[in-house]
Amino acid sequence: MPLAISEILATLGPRESEAMHSWPELPYEQLRPTVQTVQLWTQIVGKVALARTPWINHAWHATLRVSARGLATPLLPADFGGFQLELDFIDHQLAIRTTDGGEARVSLGAGALAEFYAATMGALARLGAPTRIVAAPNELPNATPFANDRAARSYDPAAAQAFWRALVQIEHVFRRFRSRFLGKASPIHFFWGAADLAVTRFSGRRAPLHPGGIPHLPDAVTREAYSHEVSSAGFWAGDERTPQPSFYSYAYPSPPRFAEAPVAPGEARFDAALGEFVLPYAAVRSAEDPEATLLAFLQTTYEAAANLARWDRAALECEEGAVGTPRTVG
Repeated sequence: MPLAISEILATLGPRESEAMHSWPELPYEQLRPTVQTVQLWTQIVGKVALARTPWINHAWHATLRVSARGLATPLLPADFGGFQLELDFIDHQLAIRTTDGGEARVSLGAGALAEFYAATMGALARLGAPTRIVAAPNELPNATPFANDRAARSYDPAAAQAFWRALVQIEHVFRRFRSRFLGKASPIHFFWGAADLAVTRFSGRRAPLHPGGIPHLPDAVTREAYSHEVSSAGFWAGDERTPQPSFYSYAYPSPPRFAEAPVAPGEARFDAALGEFVLPYAAVRSAEDPEATLLAFLQTTYEAAANLARWDRAALECEEGAVGTPRTVG
């Protein structure tokens, strides 16, 4: 007989039990060096998916998904069937598993990116899935080829695991938000170019041609990604301009007066340099109800974009999905 949740919790130590329910603390100064390393690893892993699968609209074929242990690719095709790569932030290994029972692991730790790249490419070759990728970073100012990047890279296992645990919590809320939309919507996925977890809604209308200009990213990729009107929200670990883990929400094209729209919660603000609303992760984590606080940010920023751009909200939206209950259709 399956154990009840209360019985499962009773078998865990206090720290493990708390981890299942809490939003972890993410101090920027401790988190950022590790996330920078993880981002480069995800670029290598994501580029394997990019090289192995046909293009799907908005590059959705190459993104990663939050998994039970970290971040994983979809099942990728190979001559023998298929394989999957997963960055495991519990055992701190890159696990590569094949449909014919093969498996290889690469340790995750501090060191040179060139060593991780060589070990990953070697493991794929040994498993019968040698893959040639465009072996240099995208969307980063430093585009040193992976094989030549011998700079010392930081990796704090506790910081990496906290970041992943936060993604798990955030993915739950993004899933609730996504269930409120009948129109075209993206998966909830991790973009390795900017190292952000995102979910995107579409109005169904074409958008003006995007100007491009993102560092080390072909304009054709950007223009295909923004071929249609979007309201997009996500989470990233922060950067020099925004030195704290934060949620974001933007529209493309950005409608007039979008920056002036009232949104919730009170800690949210419009960042003119970024061109999007931002909300510190710490404000969500410290809220009495973190899920409700994040949902308020997602919903109000979407409504600002949809109302100002005159989306057909009545045709695109629905009630939030309920577990085990089909949506009522009249």
